[in-house]
Amino acid sequence: MKKLIVSVIMVLLSGVLLYQPTLLEVIKLRTFDAFVQTEQPTGNVVVLNLTEDDIHREGGWPFPRQRLAEIHTDLLDRGAVSVSWVAAFSEPDRFGGDAAFAKALSYSPSVIAMFETDGYKEPLKTEGTVILGDDVGGIQATGVTQNIKPLRNVALQGIVSAPVDVDNLVRRMPLLMRSEDGWIASFGMQLLKAVTGTSTYVIKTNQNGIQEVRVKQLNPIPTDTNGRVWVNWVQTPTTSLDEMDVAGKMVIVGTTAKGILPQVATPIGLIYPHQIQASLLETILWASNKPMPMIPQGALLYEMLNVVFGMLLVFIFLNYLGVYLGLALSLLSIAGMGVLGFMLIQRGILIDVTWAMISQFVVAAATFYLNYKEQYKLREQIKKQFEHYLDPRQVKRLQDNPSLLKLGGEKRYCTFLFTDVRGFTALSERVTPEEVTYIMNRALTAQQSAVAECHGMVDKYIGDAMMAIFGAPLDLENHEDWAIKCAKKIQLNMIELNKEFEAEGLPPIQIGIGINSGEAIVGNMGSDQRFDYTAIGDAVNIAARLESGTKAAEVDVLIGISTKQRSGSSLKELPSIEAKGKTEKLNVYTLTKDFL
Repeated sequence: MKKLIVSVIMVLLSGVLLYQPTLLEVIKLRTFDAFVQTEQPTGNVVVLNLTEDDIHREGGWPFPRQRLAEIHTDLLDRGAVSVSWVAAFSEPDRFGGDAAFAKALSYSPSVIAMFETDGYKEPLKTEGTVILGDDVGGIQATGVTQNIKPLRNVALQGIVSAPVDVDNLVRRMPLLMRSEDGWIASFGMQLLKAVTGTSTYVIKTNQNGIQEVRVKQLNPIPTDTNGRVWVNWVQTPTTSLDEMDVAGKMVIVGTTAKGILPQVATPIGLIYPHQIQASLLETILWASNKPMPMIPQGALLYEMLNVVFGMLLVFIFLNYLGVYLGLALSLLSIAGMGVLGFMLIQRGILIDVTWAMISQFVVAAATFYLNYKEQYKLREQIKKQFEHYLDPRQVKRLQDNPSLLKLGGEKRYCTFLFTDVRGFTALSERVTPEEVTYIMNRALTAQQSAVAECHGMVDKYIGDAMMAIFGAPLDLENHEDWAIKCAKKIQLNMIELNKEFEAEGLPPIQIGIGINSGEAIVGNMGSDQRFDYTAIGDAVNIAARLESGTKAAEVDVLIGISTKQRSGSSLKELPSIEAKGKTEKLNVYTLTKDFL
């Protein structure tokens, strides 16, 4: 049942991973956020923030394009490699400054932004896009508003889009997007195209979608099937209109004033669109030097293998290596899975191990609980079976080491002792039922005390009779001698008990004892619903026959030859006796009188 329950749990946990619920996806993404390294700036990019104060000083937004031309020219004069604008110029300038701004844009490679809208205002595609493979994959743009012709004739246009993940955070940016007319390059990609002087993009695809995007002078940029890259959130250096520290840098201009462009939610907080584009550009530039973070194709398969392997490992540890070692190795396995995930992420391989760790913990907890419940049940079962028949220290030893008690039956060499009250029927006729009960309880208590003192176990009471085992369930050296000592102790206890009975006006009783040694099957015997720890076998039967023969032999104790042969006790040999079910007579012995 335990294995079945854990198996069901493992199947359910694996099924959750295959189903990919939103919560699991969020956990996965947040894990990547926590461990994906924030890179240092490349030193090639700077952000010019147009602040609230700047806009107030210039008389509001948008700035007159004549003023934008002045800012653009001033940046170039200060050594900027390129100047690009994350701002919309879809309408003519009301002050007539479009020509001046267009002229300034023409002085160097420049990019102006396009923003997504609800529909296309005119056909649009990025020129110079080459497809290697099937024309599949990519994210469909909802719509794009182009900039006015005088500006787009002298500058490249790049779409500014920030698709969100299931938790409404932006962390993966498309390098290109699809339109009804073809591919549209992102703002960052267009800036690279402008700076490198290339005229084309190469999009490599397979049947699943996009694999990578290539730009002249740069290493191939790997993407997911939708053409997205995982953004490294870089604290790109910033400058202002007053400073303009831009020498040798690609400048991205945008506004941080409230109410113009909304901030976008990212793993590092709310930031402005031009800051996202700066991090995207930095990420692409970093790709030339080191692997970019990527969710590889087949990531789900790897995650499933981690989940299944991790759960099986924990289950094996806790079921076959003991409680403490199994628990220690399980915790080590969970920690190792976390280290593996961290190392993969640091190398840009975004394979999530969070669910594998959670699954391992759940299986470990369930297995540990079920094992504990099973052990607790076993301890209680052992206590229930043996607390009245064994010394408490022996019971505790069995509870702490259940392996000493091979439940279900095993062949063991033991010594068996049977007792019975002589003349019980006549005794019952002489006294009241209450007195019979009182006498028998006192007599059996005296016998049980002797058995416990001699390290035996009372197996059962059968009316006025008792069966005891020496050498099971716990090993006992010289169990033959201990059984003989027990017989002596019982006789002594009965002498003292009869004196007490006489003082109370009750009749004395006499006990017959049979002892025999040999192999027998000991363990839990019975049905599935009810069973007891006992012993069965010929050696047990002979012990019972010896007790029955005590009256005919006119002794209180009869001991079999198998016990005599292994015992160091001094015994008296008696004439052989016949026993029921035996064709040959039994050699028997009894106690000498020196123990009195």
